[in-house]
Amino acid sequence: MKFVVSAAFNDPDHLLELASCAEECGFEAMAFPDHVVHPEKLDTPYPYTADGSRRWPAFTPWVDPWVAIAACAAVTTRLRFTNNVFVLAMRNPFLAAKAIATAAALSRGRVTLTLGVGWSNVEYSLLGQEFSSRGKRTDEMIEVLRKLWTGKMVSHEGAFYRFDALESNPVPPARIPIWVGGISDAALRRAARNDGWLSDLQSTAEIEACIDKVRRFRAERGRGGEPFDVMASASDAFTLDGYRRLAQIGVTHVLTLPWIFTHGDTKVLREKKEGMRRFADDVIAKL
Repeated sequence: MKFVVSAAFNDPDHLLELASCAEECGFEAMAFPDHVVHPEKLDTPYPYTADGSRRWPAFTPWVDPWVAIAACAAVTTRLRFTNNVFVLAMRNPFLAAKAIATAAALSRGRVTLTLGVGWSNVEYSLLGQEFSSRGKRTDEMIEVLRKLWTGKMVSHEGAFYRFDALESNPVPPARIPIWVGGISDAALRRAARNDGWLSDLQSTAEIEACIDKVRRFRAERGRGGEPFDVMASASDAFTLDGYRRLAQIGVTHVLTLPWIFTHGDTKVLREKKEGMRRFADDVIAKL
């Protein structure tokens, strides 16, 4: 079982010290969320709460994930970096490929791309991307990214993206794993076609049901025996036995805010670091 620190809702001034502390404490990775703007009013509800409201208030800082990952990579040597999640289809595929490859190069291969299709029509519109086709475009964008990351002359002709022979460098120093977040069947099928899946904040039973679906989808593709990662946030697993149960059902990475258990939703950097060290002693060292 590996543990991942969520960088969500943190003061940007805290991120470098949190990354260094996470590495010191034995965490596997740090995960960065993704929003470009916070519209005052929504025209599409947030899909993961009962009333459609967001889990965070206005004026919460949302750093650019790839800038932040590059900065945190510069102060660490082992810690990996990922997302929870990166909304790929809001972006131009060439700019996304370049940013991700650059972060991978600067971190010496310590990057996993965890992507989702997003839910905010407003953000898609502001970034000049079509909302209704985001799922199909995401699938094609993954194909485009894989081509661009070879560093060779490549071309592409698809439903949404077409280009003649070109190359994009730098090349990532290692293959970038792609995980997919989301709980719809479409998201789970997309995860099954790639390297891993990220849950929402769900119960252990709900996570298990999603993992069972992904396994079935992978088996249908003849990939049932291949390695597959699952990064999960369980709403009911806070003890060693709870984490062991997650491992039994196929969770490989637990995404957590480790200071919550000792200091609550603290905004104090010292308390966050104390909470991370306590979590390392009480959980990571024993698992």
